[in-house]
Amino acid sequence: MIDTFWIALADDDNGTRLVTCRALPEVTTFGEDAASAWEHGKAAIEEALAARMSRWGAIPDGGAEEPGELPVHMAAATAMKLYLYDEMQRQGMTRAALARRLGWNRNSVDRLFQIDHASRLEQLEAAATALGARLAAQLVKADAA
Repeated sequence: MIDTFWIALADDDNGTRLVTCRALPEVTTFGEDAASAWEHGKAAIEEALAARMSRWGAIPDGGAEEPGELPVHMAAATAMKLYLYDEMQRQGMTRAALARRLGWNRNSVDRLFQIDHASRLEQLEAAATALGARLAAQLVKADAA
C-alpha cells in the first residue's frame, strides 16, 4: 500500500531517537522521545512524498512491517492524492494531459498533487473519474495497522 509507511526508531548517540524509513531512504530525522520521533517521521515521509511527486518520481509501496517498526498512515486526503498520482503514472498520463481531460488549467491539476494543498473532495473525485477510476472510502479501526 502506498498510504502506509513503516518507520524504525533507534536510540541515537546523543540521547535522541533516530527515525528511518526503509521504503523512503531519504527519510532520516530524530525526536527527543518516541512520540516526537514518530511525529517528525510522519512529517519527513510527507516531505519525501511531496518531493517525489513534484519531480514526477516513483512512489514506493510502504512494504510489510518488519519487527520493531511503527506504522505511519497518511491522512485520507494525502492517501487519495497518492493513489491518483500512482494511477496517472501507471497510465503514463502527464499532468498536462489530465488538465486537458478535465478542462482545467495546469495549475489546478498541479495543486491536486501538492500534499499541503487543501484540495476539495469533488476535485479529487473528478480527477479519479478522468482516470477511469473512482475514489472509495473505508473506515478502519484506529488500532488496525
